[in-house]
Amino acid sequence: MRLGRIMGVDLYLNTFFLALLGLFFVAGILGKGLVAFAVVLLHELAHVACARYLGVLVTEVELLPFGGVTRMGSELVLDPVKEVYVAAAGPLCNVIMVLLGLAMKNYGLWHDELGPFFLQCNLLIAAFNLLPALPLDGGRVYRASLAGRMSIKEATYRAATLGQVFAVAVVLLGSLGLFLGFTGLDILFTGLFLFFAATRERGMAPYLFMGQLAGKKGEILRVGVLPVQSLIALEDVPLGKIVKPFLPQKFHLVLVLDRQWQYKGFLTEAQIIDGLLSHGVDLPVGRLPLHPL
Repeated sequence: MRLGRIMGVDLYLNTFFLALLGLFFVAGILGKGLVAFAVVLLHELAHVACARYLGVLVTEVELLPFGGVTRMGSELVLDPVKEVYVAAAGPLCNVIMVLLGLAMKNYGLWHDELGPFFLQCNLLIAAFNLLPALPLDGGRVYRASLAGRMSIKEATYRAATLGQVFAVAVVLLGSLGLFLGFTGLDILFTGLFLFFAATRERGMAPYLFMGQLAGKKGEILRVGVLPVQSLIALEDVPLGKIVKPFLPQKFHLVLVLDRQWQYKGFLTEAQIIDGLLSHGVDLPVGRLPLHPL
């Protein structure tokens, strides 16, 4: 459900969060529901503010029960340092709000029922989002830490798989707590939605990888210099296999050998990407015009 536009970004309330607010209303604790809404909103606006400061495009914000999703340009994923800064902004905002809440308590600006819930909500959102699992903030930091060693696609698969594992654990624990009467439906719903969101992140991995390949020319034009990574491939290896180990923020040179290990020539990453886009993933790399050393 679209709530409006704030800081120039469209703001949406996820159906699960709306249902959770409904449960708060039925239980007679809507005030706590609104506190949770405000905490999640400020968490996401911290992401938006940090992304804007770093020059990253922000398209929309969707508020979820466990923190929300701020949708940004794909260039953020291709810059691990920026992704870490933007991801950390949300939990950092929650920590700052906890400190402000404690200060307000010490100055007598305190509500006996909502004040402790405000602190609890901030700590819970910050701690939950630090789990190293997509789509949570910790998952984005984990993916960024992997991006220097593997492709964006593989890094996203690993972080999203952890998200699915954590989601299953939350569902199982939530079901047990519901059966024993310790928890309500909110924990179970949160786990189900986390699984859905992690699966959606996993499905986006191939598109992020294609964005990485397509954006490499623009990246080197923008920064001027990139570290070089060398690879060796046999001439009959298809282009689709050649590009799999390509990393963001590195430029690749591929030395091509025949089956007798004799040197045939080399190709730059740009030439391989052009060849892949023109001829498809199945073209053997040796069919492209090779450069002698």
